[in-house]
Amino acid sequence: MITESRLINNSTSDSEDMSYKARLINHIITELVQIHATALNAAKHAHAMATDKQNIPENKYDTLGLESGYLAQGQAQRAAECSAELDAFKHIIVKDFVAQDSITIGALVGIVDQHETPLWVFLAPSSGGTKFEFEGRKIMVISAASPLGKQLLGKELGDEYHIGQGSHSKHYFITDII
Repeated sequence: MITESRLINNSTSDSEDMSYKARLINHIITELVQIHATALNAAKHAHAMATDKQNIPENKYDTLGLESGYLAQGQAQRAAECSAELDAFKHIIVKDFVAQDSITIGALVGIVDQHETPLWVFLAPSSGGTKFEFEGRKIMVISAASPLGKQLLGKELGDEYHIGQGSHSKHYFITDII
């Protein structure tokens, strides 16, 4: 189990003293620690399977050991990626944005699509796709490299933008920046 999770403002015992953004980032770090622990367990299991004596090939067509080795390598790589994503989150600067700020990494952005469906996204350096509920908001973490992330960077409150083409086009309006 990972014990290295550095939570923001962890010197205070009362979460009410922390800003919403700091509590949100702490929550994301906690989620990423769990994802990393799962990836480490999968890597250890795959390594054990790849090195098990029962996986020694009996003939040239017996590829279970080889396949287990590839799986172990992939799982180890995923665990390393999780570790790097966790490290990136630990270094996010906590900034509470105001209405005049441009969107950068670390912004929690409220948007609505052309169907008036609200969505909260946290613009992160990595770990896109993580979804969770936090203090009454359903939030999705998106990376700055994603199509939505690229569109949001530099935008401001009230800006509109499109993603996609033709029947796959989506129209968004920025309603909030935290």
